[in-house]
Amino acid sequence: MSQASSTRIAPSILSADFARLGEEVRNVIAAGADWVHCDIMDNHFVPNLTFGPMVCAALRPHTTAPIDVHLMVEPVDALIPQFAKAGADYISFHPEASRHVDRTLALIRDHGCKAGLVFNPATPLNWMDHLMDKLDLVLLMSVNPGFGGQAFIPSAMDKLRQARARIDAWTAQGGQPILLQIDGGVKVDNIGAIRAAGADTFVAGSAIFGQPDYAQVIRDMRAQIALAEQA
Repeated sequence: MSQASSTRIAPSILSADFARLGEEVRNVIAAGADWVHCDIMDNHFVPNLTFGPMVCAALRPHTTAPIDVHLMVEPVDALIPQFAKAGADYISFHPEASRHVDRTLALIRDHGCKAGLVFNPATPLNWMDHLMDKLDLVLLMSVNPGFGGQAFIPSAMDKLRQARARIDAWTAQGGQPILLQIDGGVKVDNIGAIRAAGADTFVAGSAIFGQPDYAQVIRDMRAQIALAEQA
């Protein structure tokens, strides 16, 4: 990671210039980002269509940074081996998209990737209670998935605090570390409050790729994170 802090900034390439995707990925990592976040939508589970494993595979040679794949697809299991082969480091999915959530998490890990579970704004966190030992990442959606550029849903703050408490209790009992990621409407002016609520991994799309100077936005985000950590 670019900072001593235990946080990660993961720009979503959904907001990048698709005609220059490899260059965009190189530029945003050079600007100080930690991960590359890929939003995979199927126009079935969510109302939009983005891209598949071929794009992930095409991006892999452009960076050594972790590639973080968020699957908004149903059914989900058949795509997991394809994205693992394409170079994904993290693969996360929605419990509503799997018949057997435990098995899907195991499938991700069996293919050498870190496994994540994604919670829509209306999805209860109690899925976590039965799956903590299988999780490397929990992703809370702070917008309803399907489109970039949406506004942050304020109730996500309380849900973040609840997820943080669950993870902290788990690790205090000797469980493995679990990252807590947030996605949707994250920008410079709210990232500090989001950090204070417990997130450690931040997906940002238009807030970074919509600006002329990626490095300046990322520096500003890190400054706000640091202020929240000192408070």
